[in-house]
Amino acid sequence: MKGLISISLLSIANIFMTLAWYGHLRMKEYSWFSKLNFFLIILISWGIAFFEYCFQVPANKIGFQENGGPFSLIQLKGIQEVITLTVFILFTILFFPNEHFKPNHVISFIFLICAVYFAFKQ
Repeated sequence: MKGLISISLLSIANIFMTLAWYGHLRMKEYSWFSKLNFFLIILISWGIAFFEYCFQVPANKIGFQENGGPFSLIQLKGIQEVITLTVFILFTILFFPNEHFKPNHVISFIFLICAVYFAFKQ
């Protein structure tokens, strides 16, 4: 159960992270947003990232073996990377339809998933 909670919280955290990191690239279409300077865009991104941390920190605390969770630190990081990749792909497909994934992108993503698989091997 702790593993599922940890993965769920990591997923929510990564939605906020992706919005904080890349959401402003889409928001330029709105006239009010396109008039903002970099500093204000950074502050907005930090505000969004705050919510990422509100989910990321508990996810790692709950999921970590030394706190009674099922995952080692390395496994937590691997899980987080695959979740980040999955959220990023969905975000890109939904909000940036002109971006196209090429075969080399897919292969690199497969290698990242394989890295997580091997992190779980004994």
